[in-house]
Amino acid sequence: MKNNELETKSELQEKSLFDKTVGRRSFLQYAGAGAAGIALVAAGCSKDRGYDNPTMNGATLDFKDDFGVLNYAYALEQLEAAFYIKVANSNTQFTGTNAAAKKAYFQDIQFHEIAHREFFKAALGTAAIGSLEVDFSSIDFTSEASVLATAMAFEDLGVAAYNGAGPRLKTGAYLLLAGKIVSVEARHAAYVRDIISNGSFADLNSLTSLGANNSGGLDAALTPDKVLAAASKYIKTKINVINL
Repeated sequence: MKNNELETKSELQEKSLFDKTVGRRSFLQYAGAGAAGIALVAAGCSKDRGYDNPTMNGATLDFKDDFGVLNYAYALEQLEAAFYIKVANSNTQFTGTNAAAKKAYFQDIQFHEIAHREFFKAALGTAAIGSLEVDFSSIDFTSEASVLATAMAFEDLGVAAYNGAGPRLKTGAYLLLAGKIVSVEARHAAYVRDIISNGSFADLNSLTSLGANNSGGLDAALTPDKVLAAASKYIKTKINVINL
């Protein structure tokens, strides 16, 4: 997938995928941050693909305030970033006339998810939870079908998560930024769905289990407890939820 919103390939290319940094322009675009948000995200613009917080034995998401919602989003973005980085560094056997587009999709989207992850880490500062330990043992990264199915599941779940958590945000600036990020996640979801089945990008009937309402024209939306339950098979770190 050619994406002119990303930094050019030459700007991003270094000796390995894990040595590359998120470019400042890409970071701000895909974090959805405008001038008002730059102060929050500046600290994350030069972060590399790894992150400093040590993996924890457990994490607590306290939904008593906006920080709980932001940490919830941060946890999900950690999961997505880890998945896309893994795919980009795996020898997945993409097939068909659009095999190159499929591979490019995963190469590109990893940078979007890294930018989202680093945005939340920078915005939360010392209030951020630590790094989550993931478990992708159920995914066959050599299989196109397995990788695409997992990507679709993650993207659909991510959209449902943002839509479901949005009403819990009390600060307008946070709600605006979350809205911008979920619009990017929705484009990811639409694109990967179309790769799997051409023309299915707007099929709300297939998303009813995630809270979508086709007759009402409403996209998927799930409460945090349901989202975390669905994602739990991919997260080793124990996540405790309070004040939900």
